[in-house]
Amino acid sequence: MKKEEYEEYILNVPNFPKEGVMFKDMTPLLENKLQALLDDFIKGHDNWDDVDVIIGIESRGFILGSALAAKLGKGFVPIRKKGKLPPPFLQEKYILEYGEDIIEMKQNNKMKKAVIIDDVLATGGTITASMSLCERNNYDIQKIMMLINLTFLNDYKSQANNLYSILEY
Repeated sequence: MKKEEYEEYILNVPNFPKEGVMFKDMTPLLENKLQALLDDFIKGHDNWDDVDVIIGIESRGFILGSALAAKLGKGFVPIRKKGKLPPPFLQEKYILEYGEDIIEMKQNNKMKKAVIIDDVLATGGTITASMSLCERNNYDIQKIMMLINLTFLNDYKSQANNLYSILEY
């Protein structure tokens, strides 16, 4: 689909979840154009045969990642917020614009090739922590995929850092 077609299904919600933030609500896109969205994510990587698992970042990355994994016949691995997974797991602490947070993923002992997916790349704290966590946990990251990359907030450009994004602002 074309950028304009996606944008008509993404709602801008001002001052959510806090004052000054313009939230991008992708739920109408999921309801109306999920298959087209998954097809465009598939076009964003050259060699899916070389991918073992899709890694989705909590929470909307779970939706995109598990749907993509099912469509491709791949496994799905979640990255969760602290306290949501039983042991054994690995943790990664990272800085947010308003404090610190911790993400976790189940411990993996076998090297696997992976694609990380999430809905929005804003300042880059979560994806940087996720990449570090994956690399420490025996995942060789083949590609990072985002529905939306807010390039005015981060240094991740689509041609750099092995990033594929469908929409950029």
